[in-house]
Amino acid sequence: MSLIQVTNAAFRYDGKEVVSGLNFSVNDCDYLCIVGENGSGKSTLVKGLLGLKTPHSGTITLGEGLTARQIGYLPQQKESQRDFPASVQEVVLSGTLNSLGFLPFYTRAQKKNALLQIERVGLLPQKNAAYSELSGGQQQRVLLARALAATQKLLILDEPIASLDPVAAAEMYRLIEEINRNHGVTVIMVSHDPHAAAHEATSVLHLDNRQLFYGSSADYRKSEIGKRFLGGESR
Repeated sequence: MSLIQVTNAAFRYDGKEVVSGLNFSVNDCDYLCIVGENGSGKSTLVKGLLGLKTPHSGTITLGEGLTARQIGYLPQQKESQRDFPASVQEVVLSGTLNSLGFLPFYTRAQKKNALLQIERVGLLPQKNAAYSELSGGQQQRVLLARALAATQKLLILDEPIASLDPVAAAEMYRLIEEINRNHGVTVIMVSHDPHAAAHEATSVLHLDNRQLFYGSSADYRKSEIGKRFLGGESR
């Protein structure tokens, strides 16, 4: 069974339909990129996948024992959050809050896992550094580690390379690919960059208030919608 199965789903805000005709699945170890222009329904769909918004028609079904609390989520970072007063380790540990239950303290296993995720994104030497003192690229890697601390199955990343310089963006893409391919974590990434989607992901979902395309990245590059958004690129 798929990790996520979306069937004939549509969402409304204030009685107005914002995205419809959603039919796609996400399987174990997939790397799905969701693309589309601003206002196309990407953020609304992400809320639906996270269980924060219910479709007014159709269904979103989680399979293979997955629950919304087991999804690691990296939201878009706001400027005000860049000065968050905590250490790298404290930020990453906060990703395990959903699994604390009624326990008042982090367990040894959670602390060990947090350090593992910090190492995975290449920031172990900075584990005690203040989050606010890191570069933008390093902060995004910390938030990626925080999302990883919450899951062993599925990451949802909302514009993870927004506002990053080309070098930091390339490093983020490399880390995401490594996490997906070498560690078996399924990835759903929202992006404004169709070129990255076509080359980094295994499959693409293109939205424009409805589903325009869903399929492999290779087929997306050959499709009319893909060619239009990629500027004629087909390989």
